Amino acid sequence: MTASRADARAVLLWTAAWFLIALVVGATGWLRLARPPLPQALIVGLTAMVLLACWLPTSFRRWALAVDLRAIVLVHVSRFVGIYFLMLYARGELPYAFAVPGGWGDLAVAATAGLLCLLVRPGVGYWRGVYLGWNIFGLIDIALVVATATRLWLADPDSMRALLVLPLSLLPTFLVPIIIATHVIVFARLGRRS
Repeated sequence: MTASRADARAVLLWTAAWFLIALVVGATGWLRLARPPLPQALIVGLTAMVLLACWLPTSFRRWALAVDLRAIVLVHVSRFVGIYFLMLYARGELPYAFAVPGGWGDLAVAATAGLLCLLVRPGVGYWRGVYLGWNIFGLIDIALVVATATRLWLADPDSMRALLVLPLSLLPTFLVPIIIATHVIVFARLGRRS
């Protein structure tokens, strides 16, 4: 399957539109009063929409199955946001149980994603296993981050308030669904090669 420039352009336009909507939602403060399970439902729903777009015969599917796998992995460099988690913990704005393990985990995933993209061709012999190992580690990390955030939100919704205002409101409304979906796409792509 090949992706055309039109497919890439469509994916870029839809992603930009989604980002702008997420930015407006964050800027208006609509999420500030959200309580569980709304943020979690938002993540699940948006992730499902991305995966549905990948499953249906759309430009997104053609792009996701044809683009260099490193482009998909490179999305995870955005997980350097973990630095900000650590900064907010130091200022007392995020709890340790979320910010420190999540921050360091995201930093590890982001750094290794960058190294993979720079140094390793995906799907070639031994390196396919390296990509698979990285993807498993990254998916476990994001699952633990979301699970920890949910647990802390349920115990004390105010402890996670920073995730509902800009810039971190972009996590549940934009970045986390993309991160989870791209892990699934990487698994699908690596599975197709075997």
